[in-house]
Amino acid sequence: MTVTTDDVSLFAPYTLGSIPLANRIVMAPMTRNRAIGNLPGELIAEYYAQRASAGLIITEGTAPSANGLGYARIPGIFDEAQAAGWRLTTAAVHAKGGRIVIQLMHTGRIGHPANMSAGARIVAPSAVAAAGSTIWTDTQGMQPHPVPEAMSLDDIAATIEEFVHAARLAIAAGFDGVELHAANGYLLEQFLNPAANHRTDAYGGSPENRQRFVVEVARAVAAAIGGDRLGIRLSPYGVFNEMADFADMDDFYGTLAGALNELGLAYIHVVDHSAMGAPPVPASVKARIRAAFTRTIILAGGYDRERATADLNAGKGELVAFARPFIANPDLVAKLRSGAPLRAPNQETFYTPGPVGYTDYPEG
Repeated sequence: MTVTTDDVSLFAPYTLGSIPLANRIVMAPMTRNRAIGNLPGELIAEYYAQRASAGLIITEGTAPSANGLGYARIPGIFDEAQAAGWRLTTAAVHAKGGRIVIQLMHTGRIGHPANMSAGARIVAPSAVAAAGSTIWTDTQGMQPHPVPEAMSLDDIAATIEEFVHAARLAIAAGFDGVELHAANGYLLEQFLNPAANHRTDAYGGSPENRQRFVVEVARAVAAAIGGDRLGIRLSPYGVFNEMADFADMDDFYGTLAGALNELGLAYIHVVDHSAMGAPPVPASVKARIRAAFTRTIILAGGYDRERATADLNAGKGELVAFARPFIANPDLVAKLRSGAPLRAPNQETFYTPGPVGYTDYPEG
């Protein structure tokens, strides 16, 4: 689909699937590691409520399963206690007129038992470790990634049901929608990318087979909560967590976007990490996704107001996500509108527990 628009304002309202948004500015998902015991509490609710002027907030990656809690202090959404904790956030954001969706992130092979509960398993498409990197644990410091268990067909079916259960809990907890995290080298992208997927069955090998798990998760979640409340994040050409380039990537992601379009998803969120030193996502693959997907595209990757407005007016997407600027600027929307200077965040507090560097950035 080729989209031509005229004078689209970053501050204009927009309807995303069934979700009315006050503006086209999205707060991107950012892991912040403040969920002690994997429970989202009042501190997390305060953090998101401070940023409720965004047209849409996408939460940090939230595990749909105990097996997906690979990092220290990330939240879950697979039991009633976690859902109750998230209700604090959705109520606080809605009270300020904001809209919020939850990002479901299963970490797959990116994890360590020290960050997980007893009985949880580190699972992945194949028994291939992310051997070139390490992960932080609160009890043992930096540790290597273990070799994951290759998922059986029963594991695959059970994990799909975990995503469905988590999505239903999220809607019951007051979220406006759900985003599937199929980017940055976590479980869903591990199936997409042959660097992590060495399977020879129906879930590996050919492009269609490597896409199968992602499409099946999306289909099942859309059936449970409605496609108009479901989005997905993709990172073609991404290298996070030891993902790698592969042949025919443009065609691969164009085909995947078409399959997701047929499922009626509300949006595809395309992330380009070149602003953080990763290889840029070529315009060619972004164009293939744009052509194959007839609904909303969220653009992400080092945007400022000028480039965001230019890309909206060029029809490259309908919404633009901002990440790190929101950390130190809870009033980012007002600052973008006025042209006020942005405060720089303190990177030393990105992933530490507690309010420092989290909720202690005043507005103005």
